[in-house]
Amino acid sequence: ILASSGLLLMIEKGILAEVKPPPLQPAGGERSRRGGGGQEAPGELEAEVLRDIRNRTIRAVCGQPAMPRSVWELPAGQRRTVLRHLLVSDKYRFLYCYVPKVACSNWKRILKVLDGALESVDVKLKMDHKSDLVFLGDMRPEEISYRLKNYYKFIFVRNPMERLLSAYRNKFGEIKEYQQKYGVEIVRRYRKNGGNSAGDDVTFSEFLRYLLDEEAERMNEHWMPIYNLCQPCAVRYDFIGSYERLNADANHVLEQVRSPSFVRFPERQPWYKPVTAETLHYYLCNTQRRLIKELLPKYILDFSLFAYPLPNITSEFCRQ
Repeated sequence: ILASSGLLLMIEKGILAEVKPPPLQPAGGERSRRGGGGQEAPGELEAEVLRDIRNRTIRAVCGQPAMPRSVWELPAGQRRTVLRHLLVSDKYRFLYCYVPKVACSNWKRILKVLDGALESVDVKLKMDHKSDLVFLGDMRPEEISYRLKNYYKFIFVRNPMERLLSAYRNKFGEIKEYQQKYGVEIVRRYRKNGGNSAGDDVTFSEFLRYLLDEEAERMNEHWMPIYNLCQPCAVRYDFIGSYERLNADANHVLEQVRSPSFVRFPERQPWYKPVTAETLHYYLCNTQRRLIKELLPKYILDFSLFAYPLPNITSEFCRQ
């Protein structure tokens, strides 16, 4: 609440407008040995500019007096959440804050390959999200502080509404455990005469109403705001990759941590059903605008810090 209010106040006072524009010709990095050399890839300049805007916005917001400067300034519950989501590779000296529904399963595969627990990222095994992974929260305070100060730190982000829709379709359309644990309660709470539901028919509007009534810090990790999961003010990330440029940004990270050249980001699984622009358009335009507008403040830092536009739910857009 404090962070969201602070950001809205900054917007009102024009503080974000003080962020200097990015250079027209951003400095290019090294050519990736995974992606080849030569000319800049299409869209590379735009991606650099967007990344620069994102970094400048984060510096402006996180530089405000009320924002945390380290994980030790966070309340215990918030600190526990972020430390539980920071995965450690001591061999390659990096920390990765995993965000569900932003390719985190593939990153966990890479971590297991780098640490020798898996032979290849292509091994056809169901992902165990706990075993053979090292969590920063399991370490002693001095070990945590050392790694936060000295290791390369990165996260991957995604359009907040697209991430929510992906979580909704996956968890309530396919996963019985989520249907029983959350779906039954959501239907009971928001639907008249919904007591007999098995939780497998939750509507997107009912899901959003549930999110509106939930405290962000108590949410399930699959729909908790990225800001709450990874605390980008308390943890100064060296790189913020995006789902929209997943392969290129993943290759950049692998280059930065000097991983072996045979380690590559996994290809998308053939069974994966991506959230397309058309799919997002359909769900947003068939949901009450009031509901979406009321939900936005809960995710405003994800939109603002990571440079995502607010969802277009105008009548003109929805007629298209």
